[in-house]
Parts: sequence; C-alpha cells; structure tokens
Amino acid sequence: MVSDDVLRTHLQELRRGTVVVASLVALRRPGYGYALLQRLTGHGFPVDANTLYPLLRRLEEQGLLTSEWNTEESRPRKFYRTSESGEQVLRRLLDDLAAVQTSLTTLIEGAPR
Repeated sequence: MVSDDVLRTHLQELRRGTVVVASLVALRRPGYGYALLQRLTGHGFPVDANTLYPLLRRLEEQGLLTSEWNTEESRPRKFYRTSESGEQVLRRLLDDLAAVQTSLTTLIEGAPR
C-alpha cells in the first residue's frame, strides 16, 4: 500500500506545472490574487496563497502577466492580466499538454494490463 505522503508528493508535482497554465488561462480576464485563488480552487486547482503570490510575481517578471493597481476602491488591489507574450507561451503549453495527454492515452490503451 502506498503511503498518503508519497501520493500527496506525486500529486503536488503533477499539479505544479498545471497551476501556471490555469493561471494564464484564468487571467485572460483581469483579476486580483485572492479572486484568482478562489477561482482556481473552484475549478479543481487548489493552490496555497504562499505559492500563488510568488508565482504571480515570477510570471510578471517573465513578462507573461501585466499588472496594475486599482486604487478606486477602499483598499487598493493589484490586478493581473495575461500579456501577449503570456498568450504565446500559453498556446505552446496547451499544445504540449494536449500532446502529453495523447501520449498517455496511447500508452494506457496499448499497455498490457
């Protein structure tokens, strides 16, 4: 029997890259960090705030996201949006993800049980 820790580690590794893809997709519409956190969780991508905010900063530094502060509300919020470069990278990531899914399906269907 596989321990819960081993399974949890592998699930975390599997989801790590998909959170980047999911964030770039979700931020095609501008959103702020907390709303993104809720949206991702609601769509099956549970992510910790201590993971998401550094990810957003890294994607912004890489030019994959743009951001601006909204100071019209009582509390200023930083809104993020997928940039044109982010869209280009996202398209490549989605293509690769589809290719991985196809490869896995082929392997599963062709593998002796």
